Amino acid sequence: MDPTLKLLAFLILVLANICPIKSDFSHCEKVVKNWAFSSLQQRVKEDKHTLRDLLFFLHVPRTGGRTYFHCFLKRLYANAQECPRSYDKLRFDPRKQECRLLATHDDYSMMSKLPKEKTSVVTILRNPVDRIFSTYEFSIEVAARFLVHPNLTSATKMVGRLRPGATGVSTLDIWPWKYLVPWMREDLFARRDARKMMGSIDIKRNDPYNMEEMVMPLQEYINDPRAHELVHNGETFQVAGLTNNSYFAESHEVRCCVQKHKILGEHVLEVAKKRLDDMLYVGLTEDHRESATMFANVVGAQVISQALTENSSMESAANSKSGTGQGSSHSESLPDNDDNQDSTSDHKADEIGSTEDLEEKKETMTVGKLMEAYEGCISSLRKTQSRRRKSSLKRISPANFSKEDRSRVSEVVIEQIRSLNHLDFELYKYAQEIFAKQHKHVVEKLSSMESESMFNNPGGITMWKFFSSAMCIVVLLALLFLFVNARRRMSKVKI
Repeated sequence: MDPTLKLLAFLILVLANICPIKSDFSHCEKVVKNWAFSSLQQRVKEDKHTLRDLLFFLHVPRTGGRTYFHCFLKRLYANAQECPRSYDKLRFDPRKQECRLLATHDDYSMMSKLPKEKTSVVTILRNPVDRIFSTYEFSIEVAARFLVHPNLTSATKMVGRLRPGATGVSTLDIWPWKYLVPWMREDLFARRDARKMMGSIDIKRNDPYNMEEMVMPLQEYINDPRAHELVHNGETFQVAGLTNNSYFAESHEVRCCVQKHKILGEHVLEVAKKRLDDMLYVGLTEDHRESATMFANVVGAQVISQALTENSSMESAANSKSGTGQGSSHSESLPDNDDNQDSTSDHKADEIGSTEDLEEKKETMTVGKLMEAYEGCISSLRKTQSRRRKSSLKRISPANFSKEDRSRVSEVVIEQIRSLNHLDFELYKYAQEIFAKQHKHVVEKLSSMESESMFNNPGGITMWKFFSSAMCIVVLLALLFLFVNARRRMSKVKI
């Protein structure tokens, strides 16, 4: 189906607020409770702090996950280890040994397609008010790029022409942007056409969040049915696995019931909290430095350790084979062609090269070096994003957004955002508690490792031996001093 027709069908469904199910309270309560009970019965991993074979990065939109992916995960995993993915269907077999990393906007229901006992999940959450601001701004920023075209029709055709030859995944293919960006794009074009019809307009207001001549006002955005379906309480629904992009068959009915009967959201919140409890790592966008350091120590350190262990095993196996006159095949470490169907031969060659380079880097990679690389990477990434953002927002000037502008948004609108995202606020508070526990666990672990290195360093004289030797010398000197003084006193007595 044509993308425009898909969008139209989705909008009709949302705007009409159609729930093709029985949605009275008693029925909904039963449906939601049954789903929650089933979800809560799933067994918790014995040691959630241990990295499994497959890492699933559940990327909640507008939480800073892109920097973690490019500046951490792309340095820890080779391209060949990243699971091929699609945003409308699965294109990989997660049971394959080479598939080690899955990073996607898909919600927690993706776990129904993965080997649960072999999968670790990580995610990042953000203060709900800031996430709503960022979602609104990003939707407009991406949509504004199309304003270089004289009309919406040409912009739509342009998207169709770009996709066939494009490499990677387009923003317009990713949930929820494949719905939010076209919505904002249509709105921007409509407002531009209205300005043309009215002639020259002098916009004097300095509040970009309430500049209706240029862009949809923030308050109008948060009250639109599409925002209710795709944005509000998005963190909770994504962690619970109940977005409109879910793999769970009952997700639509459960979500519909929760949206109709607010009190039932507590059951979804309980499930989302359990999901967070069972994750390897939960980061916070606001605590950027601490979150990054913790990610490097919790996730990065274990990926590096796994790589070193695997390399040692491979070398031992290779040596064993060479001893018996058998050669080892390098192709064993590469993905099967069937698992990477969308890759060109050039892309595969790049993957092989990057795999070799990455393995070489992992030989000398440490958590400290990983953090150094992260700092340089995030600085460069932010500069690139800032340039692109400025270029896009120039087309809707003076409706440019900044942190200062956010602080001037009325408290009425802020309070409305809080009310519309009450589940996300509760989940975020819980994530902060988990983050504090994780931080304590990491500090204790690092302290223990430092103590072990101090008292049990395999190289040369350990710090403990040095300390012990020094203490012995001090004691001997003290005894010698006492002995000399005693001899002197004895000599004086004899005289």
